Amino acid sequence: MFSALNTNPLRKKAKKGFRGYPVATIAYYGPDDTRASKVAVGIVPGEGEDVEYMQKWFSDSSDLRRDRSVIVEISDFLKAHNAQSVVLADSIMGCPHEETVDYPEGEECPQCPFWRGRDRFSGERIQ
Repeated sequence: MFSALNTNPLRKKAKKGFRGYPVATIAYYGPDDTRASKVAVGIVPGEGEDVEYMQKWFSDSSDLRRDRSVIVEISDFLKAHNAQSVVLADSIMGCPHEETVDYPEGEECPQCPFWRGRDRFSGERIQ
């Protein structure tokens, strides 16, 4: 396990800034704002293009931001797709469940009460 989030090599890559395409986007999701139970990594091949490749990792117990094996797998995924730049979210970006897949569109996730009435980016109450 990584002892601190700033020792995560993915964060170090992101701090280098834009270095060209393909760009990797990394977003963490969790049942609350303290543990990332899902990470989604997308590869954008060029300017103005949509995500071409997507990989997701899940955990019922660990925080994926600190899970060494998952970080290594993500690094391998980035190398396999020749990612030149990395964009990494600063915080957990909401619930790991997907609207229309895990619960009906327009409703709140019944499995993640922490996120009800909260902004998914800041975690602040909006209602």
